[in-house]
Amino acid sequence: MSAAPLPPAPEASFASDNAAGASPEVIEALAAANAGPALAYGEDPWTADAVAAIQERFEAPVDVLLAWGGTGANIVGLSTLLQPWQSVIAVDSAHVIVDEAGGPARFSGSTFTTVANVDGKLVPDAIEPFVGWLGEEHHPQPAVATISQVTENGTVYSIDEIGALADRCHAHGMLLHLDGARIANALVASGATLAEMVRDTGVDAMTFGFTKNGAVFGEAVVYLRPELAAHARFVRKQAGQLVSKSRFVGAQISALLRDDLWLRNARSANDRAAELTVAVAGIDAVDVVRPPEANAVFARIPWDRLDELQRWSFFWPWDPADAQVRWMASFATTSEDVATFAAGLRQLLDAGVGQSER
Repeated sequence: MSAAPLPPAPEASFASDNAAGASPEVIEALAAANAGPALAYGEDPWTADAVAAIQERFEAPVDVLLAWGGTGANIVGLSTLLQPWQSVIAVDSAHVIVDEAGGPARFSGSTFTTVANVDGKLVPDAIEPFVGWLGEEHHPQPAVATISQVTENGTVYSIDEIGALADRCHAHGMLLHLDGARIANALVASGATLAEMVRDTGVDAMTFGFTKNGAVFGEAVVYLRPELAAHARFVRKQAGQLVSKSRFVGAQISALLRDDLWLRNARSANDRAAELTVAVAGIDAVDVVRPPEANAVFARIPWDRLDELQRWSFFWPWDPADAQVRWMASFATTSEDVATFAAGLRQLLDAGVGQSER
């Protein structure tokens, strides 16, 4: 008897929100910005409009620098806040630790000290063991704590959690930096505004992410305390993050912030992740680790089936020791994609399709 045919793979990828294309409004904005000449290096109306739009969301005269991408924006933000004899405290799973090839440490010349994460989060007490190093010439001086919002574990810091971290940092003369690659997903998950979550909690500087939320490329480095940005433009230039044709980043940011497209995109991604959790709930071989807080679903699967499933519709392994994978929804993921992906998982895992049947 012939084997059942493989189910169709979903059109969308559940590997990463980086796998999605760009919002149509962003592509239209890029085309419009392409008409005629414009001064380079940010001396253009599109960049000015984007900076003003970001300042409006913070409801404050924050200092804003546009950059090419997330790693570069983190490098600029952190390097601006640090001296080579100082250190950054981050959780062991942080993007700046495991996914940026040591770039922030190389460019800043500073030490990056890791602590164990608690559901992906940095907790205030984790800073305390290093406070005793302050003033001791033999030790790197703790100067900055950095967090990711949303965390690499898919969890979302509450306003109170960020505020407590900022208070602890400031009490010891340290700064709090936020890697906001998925800040929009965190905002819609919590119902908070950008001002409430970042400005009012005491965050000192952040990366404002757009690429994962519908841009082709481009992020922003935001200094909540403008005096911290005194040398930031020189750091950005040295780090290769000064965009010559800045209008093409500015146009994308303005398009995403206009009429809250960035929040609608994030809400759609979060909703699809919640739908996926429900859709796979009846598959015996799938164990969702926790209900998604944003747009990532973490699940345990039979590990001996990973290669087969990846060949069908690729996604990333997360924690091989615990047989965990990550399924990520994007702004472009549809309910049909969710249904197709769940149906394929069910057929492949429940029916036990093997190597010979492909």
